[in-house]
Amino acid sequence: MADDSAERVELSLSIAESMSAVDRAGWNALANPPGERYDPFLDWDFLEAAESSGCAQPDTGWTPRHMLAHDATGKLVGAAPLYLKTHSRGEFVFDHSWADALHRAGGRYYPKLLCAVPFTPVTGRRLLATGPNAPAIRQAMAGAIVEVAQQWRVSSAHFNFLEEQEWQALGLQELLLREDQQFHWLNRGYGSFEDFLGALSSRKRKMLRRERREAQEGLRIVRLTGAELTTEHWDSFFEFYMDTGGRKWGSPYLNREFFTLLHERMADKCLLILAYDVDTPIAGALNLIGSDTLYGRYWGRSVDRPFLHFEISYYQAIDFAIERGLARVEAGAQGEHKLSRGYEPALTRSAHWIAHKGLRQAVSDYLDREREAVEEGIDELSAYSPFRKGAHPAEHDEESF
Repeated sequence: MADDSAERVELSLSIAESMSAVDRAGWNALANPPGERYDPFLDWDFLEAAESSGCAQPDTGWTPRHMLAHDATGKLVGAAPLYLKTHSRGEFVFDHSWADALHRAGGRYYPKLLCAVPFTPVTGRRLLATGPNAPAIRQAMAGAIVEVAQQWRVSSAHFNFLEEQEWQALGLQELLLREDQQFHWLNRGYGSFEDFLGALSSRKRKMLRRERREAQEGLRIVRLTGAELTTEHWDSFFEFYMDTGGRKWGSPYLNREFFTLLHERMADKCLLILAYDVDTPIAGALNLIGSDTLYGRYWGRSVDRPFLHFEISYYQAIDFAIERGLARVEAGAQGEHKLSRGYEPALTRSAHWIAHKGLRQAVSDYLDREREAVEEGIDELSAYSPFRKGAHPAEHDEESF
């Protein structure tokens, strides 16, 4: 597949049917180039583990079809994680109502194309390219993904959890733009958890101290990363993960082999927090470590205990981020209960191409209203901030409100 839409760049665009068919070093040079934030979910090791473990494969509804761009010399200069999907599970950008509408109109929504990281509601780069020609390469790849969707006669192409600049660029290519929200904790130069508590109102400060005290009582909580992690630790966590995943999704997305590969390849990027009652693990949370962000991913427990979820998933993560000097903690999708615990609302963004003209117009009208509602909702949530007035600067970074 050739493309001449990129200015002054001669590109050859192709599809790779697995991450194992893509050069690891070449992919990682684009996914996490020097000087950029390290994103563990874009690492070849993470994406390939999802495939080779059997989690992101055709029989689970995720058929890898990664977009690659090579220059005239054959060098890999662009890439995008791309999947042919036969459902909308594991995406966290919900389009089930769109699928239902097209079905009622006599159309077929699945399969569809998805540019995203499987099972991961984390904002990051999606159209991967570096250097002075990067904007043109990204534009060419986005156009090629839509062209592939048309050639394959699929209903739609979706780009999920985009960074703002990439999102705006896709809007200029006439894709439909969507917004939603998450809750992120921002490190405003705190030296300790007590420093963070000092920025909260007196009532919230007392609440968090009480929750931590009750959650920790009689327990031993450990934070493990790198060489500290053992097979036994992962076995315990996997039991918790399966219990939570079974209750939330019916069928958990990831299998034990995935976590084995994660341990073998990326142990130094993993933070596993476990709570022990004497010598018995009763709860755990898995986080991945970026260059400036701690990403909370999965939590589970075998014993119900008040506030243990908050302690293991939120407060221990804040402790770790402060110790490591990380800028933020992203604790996953949804959860307004995070607001009162110091996590602030942040926009998430996605872009969508839909083939069916009628559905495209209906979705476009809906998204105009939805974006306005999301932004108004974030403004309203700000009124419930747990921070005392003047505790931190009024300005926020571009992803937070």
